[in-house]
Amino acid sequence: MKDPISLEMEHIHKKFSGIAALKDVHFSVKGGEIHALLGANGAGKSTLMKILSGAYRLDEGTIRLDGRKLNLNSPRDAKASGIHCVYQEVDAALVPQLTAAENIMLDQLASSQGGWWKSPKVLQQRAKDALKQLGADNISIHRKVAELTLAEKQMILLARILIQEAKVIIFDEPTAPLSQEETDAFFRIVHLLKDRGAACIFITHRLAEVTNHCDRVTIMRDGSHVFTGETSGLTINNLVTQMLGKPFEEEFPKTEVPVGDVILEARELRRGLKVRGVNLEVRRGEVLAVVGLVGAGKTECSRLLIGADQLESGEIRLLGRNVCLSQPADAAALGIVSVPEERRKQGILIHENVERNLSLPILSRLSTFGFINRKRERQHADSLVEQLGIKTSSVKQEVKYLSGGNQQKVAIGKWLHTDADVFIFDEPTKGVDIGAKSDIFRIINELALAGKAVIYFTCELDEGMGIGDRIAVMCEGTIVKEFKRGETNQEQLLYYASGGVEVEE
Repeated sequence: MKDPISLEMEHIHKKFSGIAALKDVHFSVKGGEIHALLGANGAGKSTLMKILSGAYRLDEGTIRLDGRKLNLNSPRDAKASGIHCVYQEVDAALVPQLTAAENIMLDQLASSQGGWWKSPKVLQQRAKDALKQLGADNISIHRKVAELTLAEKQMILLARILIQEAKVIIFDEPTAPLSQEETDAFFRIVHLLKDRGAACIFITHRLAEVTNHCDRVTIMRDGSHVFTGETSGLTINNLVTQMLGKPFEEEFPKTEVPVGDVILEARELRRGLKVRGVNLEVRRGEVLAVVGLVGAGKTECSRLLIGADQLESGEIRLLGRNVCLSQPADAAALGIVSVPEERRKQGILIHENVERNLSLPILSRLSTFGFINRKRERQHADSLVEQLGIKTSSVKQEVKYLSGGNQQKVAIGKWLHTDADVFIFDEPTKGVDIGAKSDIFRIINELALAGKAVIYFTCELDEGMGIGDRIAVMCEGTIVKEFKRGETNQEQLLYYASGGVEVEE
């Protein structure tokens, strides 16, 4: 058996506009291991991996693969050296109009090696064999990628990597958009690639995945390497402390707030098969956590509460009065606002700057005779950036260049100076690092302290327990059980979320 491959990055430095993003970083990974790379927003992990994948050029330092020095000036150089990437945004790496087989064999089709003519039959068979090795032979190689699910698209990318016998594979938040079942299937493939001798680098904000699946972990903070070690024996609290540089005794900072009168009520909400008779209510100063597995109907319920989708039956009452919501603008005008799950599509304008995103809901207040007062708009944005800890070079920076956690802070921040009484969050920590997650919980606590009512939809059971004053469990389109804070545990929540029923004594 040949020796496992070895990748070493030594004394890596990188600056942007004179500001150090990486400072003398060391990182190494061996063939046949899954190595987690962790860090809060701005820690430098993405910059380090962009250097390794050829997207950025290093300023100083050395990269060696099996003792051979690499000069990576482009992603093509990285691929030629056997370094491949699997990103969360898989669509960027696929051609939707081509078939699964054509996407798997894309690099071979584009290569000049072997002459200009490639046998379609041979290429299709190789693609089919690759999918079979991954246990994904249920995917037809003749289907167009545009017709595939997100999990199936990831399998296409993994099959492409398998064909090319990758030496090093960078997984950048690949499980963030996947359900638990899809995540389990994904990790079976990662372990298969590990067993075949690949060096797997895994970036994630889901720390349980690190302790469950990774062999070693490297942690970065403020552009520097701070820790590398075996994952065996490490706890999530150990990882969090290393990432933040200080003990994080309470992952979910919760402030006790006096609960007031009912603000929002939902009675027998129904729409299709996803929302089938939902009843809930939330009071001033209260956080109602609605927890459930992927597909339980949480997002669909949240959309009904803001008028993004129309009720088939049922009623929504605000301060004791029935309201009719035809669109989210109607809800916002009444004081019901939302931070949606798909923030890049529905929560922010990614091609606009931070300042404009934060001011949009209150432009009328920032205007005089129909003209925006730019000074007041700038002051408003500056105060929110400071209040929320949004990491940006300037309020004029486009939101698309911010990290996921900072984008989410913008999506929340734009509502904070409105007169909203009800805040609805749908999976607000999806793709968010532990530092930004703590900031989001702090913001929610401040909303409760200000007498706002918060509904927090999440599939993260521990978050629901940590942030909620009450926890409602949703399963197959309806609320099946409710607990007060401190009355339940994750096992019990999972039991009801999975369809478990009350056992009569």
